Amino acid sequence: MTRFTPAELEAARDRLVPDVVADGLRVLFCGINPGLMTAATGHHFARPGNRFWPVLHLSGFTPRLLKPSEQGELLSYGLGITNVVARASARADELSAEEYREGGRLLSRKVERLRPRWLAVVGVTAYRVAFDDRRAQVGPQERTIGDTRVWVLPNPSGLNAHWTAATMAEEFGRLRAAAAQT
Repeated sequence: MTRFTPAELEAARDRLVPDVVADGLRVLFCGINPGLMTAATGHHFARPGNRFWPVLHLSGFTPRLLKPSEQGELLSYGLGITNVVARASARADELSAEEYREGGRLLSRKVERLRPRWLAVVGVTAYRVAFDDRRAQVGPQERTIGDTRVWVLPNPSGLNAHWTAATMAEEFGRLRAAAAQT
């Protein structure tokens, strides 16, 4: 993996990272917003401590562990990636509640256009703010966006230590099983 200086990472602040999407995906995974490492590389969930890629594999969504640089392969599995808020920041707490709410509105329009079977938001707090649903918990939601069902997954950031890779993989696996049935 390329090493970036603090100045190079800071220069990636506010950059946009292209979505990995197509029409009619099985699952569209939605991060909170790109971190600086993601923005610097152009690859989603690129920070080394982020557990998204290992958990995606452990849960059976991918037949092997993909590297962030291989994110385009997700489309061949009917999977994609987007974010609630498009701009990169060092930490999610740098985002305002209004940015989350606007991100939720834009995400809803994107989902209506792309029509994935499932939208999987990785981060319950981001989901609660973006969709004004303070009671949401990890798991399937009552909300739909058009015909798209919604599932909230734990945030795979290394900072979310009370979820282990194994317990996250179980939750991702529940979604995978549900997506296989729809």
